[in-house]
Amino acid sequence: MDIGIFSYNADYGMEPASLALACEERGFESLWVGEHTHIPAGRKTPFPGGGDLPKPYYHMADPFVSLAMAAAVTNTLKLGTGVCLVVQHDPIVLAKTVSTLDRLSGGRFLFGIGGGWNADEMENHGFAFDRRWKLLRERIEAMKAIWTEEQASYAGEFVQFEQIISHPKPLQTPHPPVLMGGATERSLDRVARYCDGWMPIDVLIKDPAPYVAKLRRVVEEAGRNPAALSLSIFCQLRTDADKLKRYQDAGFSRAILAAPTGDAERVLPRLDGFAELTQTV
Repeated sequence: MDIGIFSYNADYGMEPASLALACEERGFESLWVGEHTHIPAGRKTPFPGGGDLPKPYYHMADPFVSLAMAAAVTNTLKLGTGVCLVVQHDPIVLAKTVSTLDRLSGGRFLFGIGGGWNADEMENHGFAFDRRWKLLRERIEAMKAIWTEEQASYAGEFVQFEQIISHPKPLQTPHPPVLMGGATERSLDRVARYCDGWMPIDVLIKDPAPYVAKLRRVVEEAGRNPAALSLSIFCQLRTDADKLKRYQDAGFSRAILAAPTGDAERVLPRLDGFAELTQTV
């Protein structure tokens, strides 16, 4: 089982190049960073985790700039968004950003995506929160066209363009894997329709095995090969060797462990502990 590290990528924590080096030196497979462009001061949307919104959410740096810095100082570490809020981006611009990062990193980018939970934040970007999933699908489909076609066109409700040429193309073929965040029944349908993998959060999936079994059925019914899917799980809850084994038995091939937010004195000992844990899987 591959072990990745998640960072809130806050401006008061370890900067991404140093963190990436520390992850690669300890043998971790990947580094993942989240995304929030901003948090509305008068936020009306409650935090899904309950209580006050944690401080790092207000301090997240740009994920693509951060991962580019991480790519520049590492050689084997995979670099992922966990998750990119696609609906906050122009798809033509985002397609080029992803392509550039994938090419400059030597094909190490993993494109984790999600629809987001903060309605106030999303609506500041100019769209209705309840339409975000169709908007996300259209943008991903449009980006795939840009990545794989010399002259790309797309005609949807929200995204339209004809015969555009965009380079560079991603180094990975046909494109970096698109991994859906989310832990709802509808998430499984979205994976089957336009994603290459699934990456739920453990706190929302108490018993992962039935979800994975259902995902495989849904994907097979869609005419796709379930064995080709990448299954990752974000571990926010306390994780030990037994829990990792349970995820592995359920079908997950990657566990992503959350690093604390802070300076190296706080983060590195936790990474050392996680590194010991990786020896058990």
